[in-house]
Amino acid sequence: MTEPKKTATTADDYSIVKARHPGRWISAAVIVLLGLLLARSVVTNPNFGWETVGMYIRDVSIVRGIGITLQLTAICMLIGIVLGVVLAVMRIAANPVVRTTAYGYVNFFRGTPVLVQLLFWYNLAALYPSISFGIPGVDLDANEIITPMTAAILGLGLNQAAYMSEIVRAGILSVEHGQSEAAGALGINRLQTMRRIILPQAMRVIIPPTGNETIGMLKTTALVSVISVPELLYSAQIIYARNFETIPLLMVASIWYIVVTSILSIGQFYLERHYARGGQRGLPQTPWQQLKRFVRVHDPLTPKGAKK
Repeated sequence: MTEPKKTATTADDYSIVKARHPGRWISAAVIVLLGLLLARSVVTNPNFGWETVGMYIRDVSIVRGIGITLQLTAICMLIGIVLGVVLAVMRIAANPVVRTTAYGYVNFFRGTPVLVQLLFWYNLAALYPSISFGIPGVDLDANEIITPMTAAILGLGLNQAAYMSEIVRAGILSVEHGQSEAAGALGINRLQTMRRIILPQAMRVIIPPTGNETIGMLKTTALVSVISVPELLYSAQIIYARNFETIPLLMVASIWYIVVTSILSIGQFYLERHYARGGQRGLPQTPWQQLKRFVRVHDPLTPKGAKK
């Protein structure tokens, strides 16, 4: 006996058969199978030292290292965003000297590795043993001012500003130039035009890459371990230098990096969704909405002639 074909009917008795997607189910099954095999390999491999991972995952030194990592990320991104906005405005200024200065800054900090910049700031006292800032009577010892934490903030923050300036500049240029002209015709000065008209509209372009830069900065902070800043990776290195449990401690650091970046990614998604209002016909769906839509597509179809 043949099973009745699952169809839906329209008001004019035409049968509508929903498209089937066997390739989608097969590819999903293959991916899930490979994922299970990989997970089984990782869980059952004793070389990962999961007992040691569980022992140190909430260690005081590790938690303190996470705090310093988050602190560095927040401070350096704040410096990068503020200085990046200033540099972006300088890049599109009418004054050629200002424009060239901003271009030179961006070119220098993007043209040299951030690790080299960190080492440079850490060893600044070799170039300038005393710092006066050009002010008579001021004579500061560079070794006392440039601590490892200060060098880390200067190296990461100033480097980030170069990248943020290009992101902000792209956002500013995405706004229609006619709006600046209209603001000028209404007697609004350039600063107010930038602050109240251009930058709010440019945020829709600026926010997504800024979220990526924040996540990238979180991971880049691991570089400051070379100048002995006790962030997350350095804290793990200190522990495995004593107990020789290298892989488990690296797993601990990796787990925490994944946890924090996942939380930041969720925040980035909802921030992008907020700024997408009014600029798109439909807002990006949340993961829960996407799951509901996926399940709804594969609901059983109503048999022909059945009441809805």
